[in-house]
Amino acid sequence: MAEDTRQDKRANFSAITDTNGMTRTSSMSSAKSGTSKKLVIKNFKDRPKLAENYTEDTWLKLRDAVSAIQNSTSIKYNLEELYQAVENLCSYKVSPTLYKKLRQVCEDHVQAQIYQFREESLDNLSFLKRMNRCWLDHCRQTVTIMIRSIFLFLDRTYVLQSSLLPSIWDTGLELFRIHIVSDSVVQKRTVDGILEQIELERNGETADRSLLRSLLGMLSDLQVYKVSFEERFLFETNRLYSAEGQRLMQDRDVPEYLHHVARRLEEENDRIMSYLDQSTQKPLISCIEKQLLGEHMTAILQKGLSILLDGNRVTELALLYQLFSKVKGGLPTLLQFWRDYIKSFGGEIVCTPERDKDMVQELLDFKDKMDNVAESCFARNEGFINAMKEAFETFVNKRPNKPAELIAKYVDSKLRAGNKEATEEELERILDKIMIIFRFIHGKDVFEAFYKKDLAKRLLVGKSASVDAEKSMLSKLKHECGAAFTSKLEGMFKDMELSKDIMIQFKQYMQNQSEPSNIELTVNILTMGYWPSYSPMEVHLPAEMVKLQEVFKMFYLGKHSGRKLQWQPTLGHAVLKAEFKEGRKELQVSLFQTLVLLMFNEGEEFGMEEIGAAAGIEEGELRRTLQSLACGKARVLNKIPRGKDVENGDRFNFNSDFKHKLFRIKINQIQMKETVEEQVSTTERVFQDRQYQIDAAVVRIMKMRKTLSHNLLVSELYNQLKFPVKPGDLKKRIESLIDRDYMERDKETPNQYHYVA
Repeated sequence: MAEDTRQDKRANFSAITDTNGMTRTSSMSSAKSGTSKKLVIKNFKDRPKLAENYTEDTWLKLRDAVSAIQNSTSIKYNLEELYQAVENLCSYKVSPTLYKKLRQVCEDHVQAQIYQFREESLDNLSFLKRMNRCWLDHCRQTVTIMIRSIFLFLDRTYVLQSSLLPSIWDTGLELFRIHIVSDSVVQKRTVDGILEQIELERNGETADRSLLRSLLGMLSDLQVYKVSFEERFLFETNRLYSAEGQRLMQDRDVPEYLHHVARRLEEENDRIMSYLDQSTQKPLISCIEKQLLGEHMTAILQKGLSILLDGNRVTELALLYQLFSKVKGGLPTLLQFWRDYIKSFGGEIVCTPERDKDMVQELLDFKDKMDNVAESCFARNEGFINAMKEAFETFVNKRPNKPAELIAKYVDSKLRAGNKEATEEELERILDKIMIIFRFIHGKDVFEAFYKKDLAKRLLVGKSASVDAEKSMLSKLKHECGAAFTSKLEGMFKDMELSKDIMIQFKQYMQNQSEPSNIELTVNILTMGYWPSYSPMEVHLPAEMVKLQEVFKMFYLGKHSGRKLQWQPTLGHAVLKAEFKEGRKELQVSLFQTLVLLMFNEGEEFGMEEIGAAAGIEEGELRRTLQSLACGKARVLNKIPRGKDVENGDRFNFNSDFKHKLFRIKINQIQMKETVEEQVSTTERVFQDRQYQIDAAVVRIMKMRKTLSHNLLVSELYNQLKFPVKPGDLKKRIESLIDRDYMERDKETPNQYHYVA
């Protein structure tokens, strides 16, 4: 009875305990009986009952507590007691009633809050602050801390077990959404106020970011963010940036505009991080990119790409690529404009004859510049690199033959002795760059012809700067075009090496002669198939020179019977010893200059016609030779009358007063400079070689296929030929082969050809 009495006393308000009615046997009796202790657990015979007015009284206390929380006044009861009261009611199946009453109290309170937002005199910012305060109070009171903590047992038992009932948290959100935020006037003013604050910030003014973050968080929690705010926000953003894009494209230059777009994107991303919902990021950024970039892609590139590339504006070009990579179709559009720019700029370099002098250097500089842009601005994008190569190949071949010729001459200028611009490492780097341009050329045979002619001059006159550099260039050409392309060039080097060995043997041979010569002769033996073809020219050599030529001829043919020697006076040069008043000098001159100067051992003054007749030099060559001796920097002859050009009737005498600081003087060999005629003849020779190659290719194809249609034959020829050729030229060669009975037309189908064995 003592235990039951204690339970009745405690049942006044606190939780009912010991519901299982635990009893114990007396320790004394167990000790007496000598048996072990036993613990027996039994249920109550009857469930304890609540006091008659317990539920009503308890609810009144709970309601007072809720009201105090809502009105921010002090609570009369201990929170633990209130929690225990809720637990008691829930244990006695009062949960449904308790839940409904709590919801009703909260709903009444929320409904009463709407009136504070009806006040029209409030400006937008004040309205937002009031809304935010109401929301924060609601969260503090109902949704999060106070009320929910008191009714936590209800939330975690009854509500949790009823899937259709919202939790106290969700109930609080639902009530606020239904009675406050879903009110059309309140919602419109809230969203208008938020949009106004964002617009102010976009215009450079200060906005209360914490306020915006709280309110947008509220809309997100209430699940009305997308419908009530985001749709209007994106619409307004779209309208703002559409107008801004059109205005700024008119007012600002492209670099400034690009920086503005980048700044706008940065600002909007910062807004997303600061107060906008993450779900807004993708549509917001897409909207800005579309209105500021997508709508103006072509205009931006037309207005500014060439300016950026011309000025090498690397920073802005990198920004342009970065921005365009974000927009659908941005990079393909940029790539097309980039390709067109290269074709246009490069085409201007190649197709302007006035720029021929510096064409190759300009192409190298342009290629370096575009490589740098592709690497540092366009992230080494393979598409852009391939487009650049394609564009270079297109414009370099716009003007047939000339770029190939000028590249060969540029290489000649770099490999020629006296080129002190570069060290060996720099020269190697220059040659590598030239090979890149060389790859773009279709007519590589034109390059070969001019390169071979210039190489011949370098080797024969001893003008080559470095044998290593020459062989390095040869190796690069071989790697690029194959052994067949360089076989003749390699043959030229072999001839020069063999000539050195032959001259060692010839000197030994001359030492054994009974009548040694006063003239020291050096001969280069050139295999005709390897070297450029030179026009034979008969000149009148002094008797001693002719005699020495015959001695060498006997020596050489004695060792190599069956061979034929043909002398090329146009390639000869000599060193003459001359006596002037100032003293003895040595003159390094060409063979033609030598023949002219030797005449002045026989007489003091000669006319141009007399010199020409005595030396046997062709008139044009004679004029250039006399001009180099009498009108150049080293004037060892005097011309009467004075003048820059040599005319008929001019007379010449030896200039004994000639002075020079050097002992050995090299007199510029004007006849070694390439004339227009030489250029034309080289180009014609290339054209003739091409015809032979076309003929050989046609016969080779027809021999293998026996019968072929015209279109298939032409297609096969394009695959095999390594130089550009027009269909008309191919047709002419096919007609020529038909005329020469290498092939014939089909009698019934004229468009069909048969090979004639």
